[in-house]
Order: sequence, then structure tokens, then C-alpha cells
Amino acid sequence: MSTYTQEVGEKLNAILEKTYDAEKGFKKAAENTDHIQLKTFFQSKAQQRYDFGHELKSEIKSFGQEVDKGDSLAGKAHRAWMDVKALFSLEDAESMLEEAIRGEKAALDEYNDVLKDTSLPSTTSAVLKSQKHAIENGLSNIKMLEDLH
Repeated sequence: MSTYTQEVGEKLNAILEKTYDAEKGFKKAAENTDHIQLKTFFQSKAQQRYDFGHELKSEIKSFGQEVDKGDSLAGKAHRAWMDVKALFSLEDAESMLEEAIRGEKAALDEYNDVLKDTSLPSTTSAVLKSQKHAIENGLSNIKMLEDLH
């Protein structure tokens, strides 16, 4: 097995780990709001990240690489922070939207960083570009929801 495929596998596993984190974070946000539009939005984002995870796992396995399981310490801290914000903030919906925006921007930075690698296989690049585009669209929707709220 070449270093190249191992490196691609490691990069995809890093994004996969953050995808798991985002899925759990969006589920937690949906649980922490009674606002119907926000709950629906967060649930759909959680499902989207679940789907992203399956795409990424397939891509990783296509290289014969191992799929990492679990979530990151940063992801756990992010969800804990959202719990605290929901419990103590008078404007918890707005706070959760702000945190979702922060998380989505961080995800875009991660995707952009990996997409800079010119040695990515075309299938990997296509998956990542598609997911990045979906995150960008979701970010626009979050900003619209923030305006509504």
C-alpha cells in the first residue's frame, strides 16, 4: 500500500470524524429547541451529515483504508458548549444558530484545506466538492433562519 493512499485515507478520516461531530451537534441542537423551523433545519442537517459520513466511508474503503470510528474531543466540547448555551441563554435559538454558523465555517475551512491537495483522486475530489457545496448552501439557510428569528 502506498503512502499516497494512506495519506488520502488519513485526510478523509479526519473529515469523517468532524462529520460525525457535526451530525451529533445538529441532533443535540434539534433536541434543544422548541422552534419548529429550527428543529426541522437541525434534523435535516444531522441527516445530511449522516449521509456525508456514508459517502466518506465508501470513499475511504475504496482505497483499502480503515475507517476510524468515534468523535473528537473538540466535537464533544462543541456539543457541551451548545448544551450550556441552550440551558443558560435567553436567546438560545440565536445562540445555537451562531454556533452552527461557526461550525459550518470551520467545516468549510477543513474541506478547502483537503481540496487543495492536487493529488486527490477525482472521485474523492468530486465527493468533497459536492459536500462542500451542500455545506455552503446550508450556511446560507442558517443565516436566513437567523434573520427570521
